[in-house]
Amino acid sequence: MNSPQARVVAVDGPSGSGKSTVSKRLASALGSAYLDTGAMYRAAALAALRSGVDLADKDAVAEAVRTAKLELGTTPGDPFTRLDGEPVDAEIRGAEVTGAVSAVAGVPAVREHLIAEQRRIIAEAGAGIVVEGRDIAEVVAPDADLKVYLYADELERARRRSAENDTDVSATAADIARRDAADSKTTKPLEAAAGAVAIDTTHLGIDAVVGRMLALLSNGEIT
Repeated sequence: MNSPQARVVAVDGPSGSGKSTVSKRLASALGSAYLDTGAMYRAAALAALRSGVDLADKDAVAEAVRTAKLELGTTPGDPFTRLDGEPVDAEIRGAEVTGAVSAVAGVPAVREHLIAEQRRIIAEAGAGIVVEGRDIAEVVAPDADLKVYLYADELERARRRSAENDTDVSATAADIARRDAADSKTTKPLEAAAGAVAIDTTHLGIDAVVGRMLALLSNGEIT
């Protein structure tokens, strides 16, 4: 286990479960770093799109990602994403990248490359780190001090995403279902990893969820 000053917290969950907001709040409360692995995969998808390669060509996609320079800010108050030195925070949340990210993330060589980078960032986080994604507790950081799986019912997840992106709830629900199905081929977005504490966020506010996680750390309920 890491020291209390350098804890690794793994936060997994499907889209709309609240993991990004919760993870940033928790990292701020702990004085820890924060890593959004989803943003890393989105930046990788954007790199592939910008390269013009056929997304069905796994070797070409992997090469496009390997040669791109991906930078992620790990300060919870400023978690920027840069691709080849350019800020791409807004672009990676657009429809084109959203439609491509599962295909790019599903390339084994891409996952291997990005997981290695994620592990490097975790290892270098001297003050500890809160890492969020879809396979953190099981694959990226299986030795995390605390593993949490956040989930919510499908309608609430769609409502949250729709509010964030100003999109139709029905269309958002369909898109979430598509991504869950696609991501389930390489990760387990709808399953909690062994040893993870599952928290239903459907009817909980952000402060309540963060409070629960802080309590788990304080009470020693860690894996």
